[in-house]
Amino acid sequence: MTVIAVLAEPPRPGLVLSDLAATSPLSEAAAADLYAAMLKDICIAVERSGGDLLVNYRPDDELPEEFVGDTSAEAEIRALVADALGGTEDVRFEPQVGSTFAARAGNTVTHLLEEEAVHSAAVVRPVVPQLGRTHIDSAAMKLRSTPVVLGPSTEGRVHFAGFREPIDFTDAYDTPEVQTLAERADEADLGLDYIPMLPVVETGADLATLVPMLRSRVASERVVPEHTTTFVFDRGLRVEETDGVLELVVD
Repeated sequence: MTVIAVLAEPPRPGLVLSDLAATSPLSEAAAADLYAAMLKDICIAVERSGGDLLVNYRPDDELPEEFVGDTSAEAEIRALVADALGGTEDVRFEPQVGSTFAARAGNTVTHLLEEEAVHSAAVVRPVVPQLGRTHIDSAAMKLRSTPVVLGPSTEGRVHFAGFREPIDFTDAYDTPEVQTLAERADEADLGLDYIPMLPVVETGADLATLVPMLRSRVASERVVPEHTTTFVFDRGLRVEETDGVLELVVD
C-alpha cells in the first residue's frame, strides 16, 4: 500500500497561488478558491485509489504572521477535506515539519518509510487537478518494482514523487525538479520510472493550459475533476486567441 501525502496549505488569499494571481485575471481571493477546489479533487482521487490518504497540513506556527487567521490551518483544511469526502474518519492528518518544501516532503517520506515501515510513500501538491485514481494506482504498481517514481510536468516540474526508499532530500526540489530528483535517485543507486506528464497549476500560463483541457473533456463527456471544473465554468474561464496570441479570459 502506498501512502499518498498531500502537502497542503490553508487556502488563504496571498498565501497560496500568489504567482497565479499575479499572472492571470484571477484575484488573490479567486486563486485561493481555485486552490481549495483542487485540494478537494486531489483528496477525492486519492480516496478512490488504492492508496492511503495522508493530509500533511502546514500549521499556523509555520505560516507567515500575516496569514494566521482566527481559524486554525488544521481546522480549515479538515473542513475542506470533510466537504470533499463526506467526512474525515478514514483520513489521517499530520502537521508538516521543515523550513522548505523539500524539507517538509523529505521529513514526511523518510518518517513513513523508516519509522512506520510503509511499503512506499508519495508526495503530491494540491495543484494538479487532473491527477486521477488511475494515475495513482499506476504509480503504486510501478513502486512495487522501482524505488522511485516521478510524475513530470511542464517546465521541469513534478506533479508526483513516489519513493520506496529515501533519497537525500536537501534541496531536492530545486529547479528543474524532475531532473534534480532524478539525480538524487541516481546518487542513491535507486532505479527510476515515470507516470504520464500532467499539468500543474501555479501560474497564468499553467491555467491557460488546463482550461481548454477541462472544457474539451466536458464537451466529450469524459471524466473531469469535479470541483476544479466547476470553478472554471462558474468563473467563466476560457482561452481565446487575440492577434495570434492565446489569452486566458474571464467572461
